[in-house]
Amino acid sequence: MINMDFTKRVVIDTEQQPWQASPLPGVWRKPLARENSESGHATSVVKYDAGASFSAHNHPLGEEIFVLSGIFSDETGDFPAGSYFRNPKGFVHAPFSVNGCELLVKLHQMSPLDNQRICIDTNQQKWQAGYGNLKVKPLHNFETESVALVFWPAGEKFILHSHFSGEEIYVISGELIDELGRYPAGSWIRSPHLSQHQPFVEEDTLIWVKTGHLTAS
Repeated sequence: MINMDFTKRVVIDTEQQPWQASPLPGVWRKPLARENSESGHATSVVKYDAGASFSAHNHPLGEEIFVLSGIFSDETGDFPAGSYFRNPKGFVHAPFSVNGCELLVKLHQMSPLDNQRICIDTNQQKWQAGYGNLKVKPLHNFETESVALVFWPAGEKFILHSHFSGEEIYVISGELIDELGRYPAGSWIRSPHLSQHQPFVEEDTLIWVKTGHLTAS
């Protein structure tokens, strides 16, 4: 098991991690949290070499993907960098990438009741006003869980706040900073229930953020 104690804060600079081979040639990954070697709860950065493909498969308790670079494809279409989708339990696909891509992938973490397939090209979304000068692109909400892209303009500061049922961040570009450290692009931060911080940025920064999805017990 890797980082499966959700009561502990975890910070990983994925740019400093080596790629590990997956069971299929040309598909690589950097494990961030993993319940078992090839099943159960998993969060990873995944890379497809040009021409790599994955055999058709289902995902018990779903699959959630954000395309970080390149174009990710399956039978339903081609998904460029900035695409976000959720494939619920029962959805079967055989993904591939013609020219290669990198993804943030979360497996086996969706509620059985959260059964809607979602596919969003965030490049086509309009920004909405957030707190202060932040801009937000909402991606998904179900029960207490919320997922969004958040753009922080240079110099922006946020209030000190707590995370009920936790918070998870992936820094897509720029650098997020708080009283605990600095998190450059490629950083993954998972903060437990009722953790607190007061983040800010010195440069334009884009993050993927999920809240309300970790156990509150």
